[in-house]
Amino acid sequence: MHKVPLETVKVLVIGPGGREHAIVRSLLADPNVSEVHAAPGNAGISKLVPTYGINGNDPDAVAALATRLAVDLVVVGPEAPLAAGVSDAVRNAGIPVFGPSKAGAQLEASKAFAKEIMAEAGVPTAMAMVAANAEEAASALDTFGAPYVVKDDGLAAGKGVVVTRNRDEALAHAQSCFDAGGSVVIEEFLDGPEVSLFVLCDGQNTVPLSPAQDFKRIFDNDEGPNTGGMGAYTPLEWAPEGLVQEVIERVAQPTVNEMARRGTPFVGVLFVGLALTSRGTRVIEFNVRFGDPETQAVLARLKTPLGALLLAAAKGELDKAEELRWSKETAVAVVVASENYPGTPRTGDRIRGLKKVEELEGVHVIHAGTSFDEEGKVISAGGRVLAVVALGSDLVEAREKAYDGVELVQLEGSQFRTDIGRKAARGEIRVSAGATGSLPITNAKA
Repeated sequence: MHKVPLETVKVLVIGPGGREHAIVRSLLADPNVSEVHAAPGNAGISKLVPTYGINGNDPDAVAALATRLAVDLVVVGPEAPLAAGVSDAVRNAGIPVFGPSKAGAQLEASKAFAKEIMAEAGVPTAMAMVAANAEEAASALDTFGAPYVVKDDGLAAGKGVVVTRNRDEALAHAQSCFDAGGSVVIEEFLDGPEVSLFVLCDGQNTVPLSPAQDFKRIFDNDEGPNTGGMGAYTPLEWAPEGLVQEVIERVAQPTVNEMARRGTPFVGVLFVGLALTSRGTRVIEFNVRFGDPETQAVLARLKTPLGALLLAAAKGELDKAEELRWSKETAVAVVVASENYPGTPRTGDRIRGLKKVEELEGVHVIHAGTSFDEEGKVISAGGRVLAVVALGSDLVEAREKAYDGVELVQLEGSQFRTDIGRKAARGEIRVSAGATGSLPITNAKA
């Protein structure tokens, strides 16, 4: 690859969470990034860069702030501002932006739309049916059988999916989505280990990052309700050789090509959630932004300057970007969540011990749901409060260091999973021989 000519850039990062804190940290490590600003940010972000208390979901407010700051690049973190059209407003103001248009964001904002695109592009995914009422939902559940997979068609912050063997529970989740004025996508269950792969896109070209594994359920052993993600690790030593290339060739590039064909080129991150099933690699879902908490682990290993990469994508020049370089170390991120998360989380509690965590070698804290009290002390302000991220020579060491850090965090009522990366560290993850390069593609029924 040819390198993009070096240029100094000023960047504005939109979002309040852990993903944005991780992005800010990586941008500050890029020698060609002159300034970083964030809106609205959190307690951790505000200790690093100037923050602005605007509504990050308001396209006009974000475009106005980007114009006032005269930034060279806007990076939109969460899905909600993307679905609201923030990227469109910033582009219309003449500023490069890393993040898809409102039309492109429909790949996450509507699971039914994503299934339609996958079908058109020949992407291997679970068979699915869209249901708009209880009768249709019941019929779809009976078609696929247990375990039942019911997904809210719209945005649900990672918590709109129910996977259960209880038919009544599946119907109840569907009904709650109908009552809220939405529809659901009901799918066949996909077996096998799950993989998250971020793919940088510039509307035409695709560049994959390092695969990671996320842990969605609130409790150990994948029990309890879904969350936005309780931890992640990367790289995946057990992943089949050629997996990333297969996903680019069969999933990401065909999807980007289809979006371009429709006149809605996709610029930003295509987050591909995968299941390595006995019948081949299948797409579970698309997201249109960096995943949280996988981003915290993936960016901890990335050696290539992030600012140049994101600017190249925003300008349609990924084919000229520097080749990706990665640390040989393993990264583990463990989320510390508030009491009662993912229900109605307890907030407003003082968080202690963070300085001690940062003193550990190869360990850092990424803030997510944090703020300051009247005394300027860090307090909890959301469900997933922070993540402890550690780098180690292998997964065993990285896990040990991450959990050493977690033990130092003092937050009343907090909870965390103790098994992030444990099965992989013990060599207990098994991938079916047919997981890649496998049987005929199963297209979606939209």
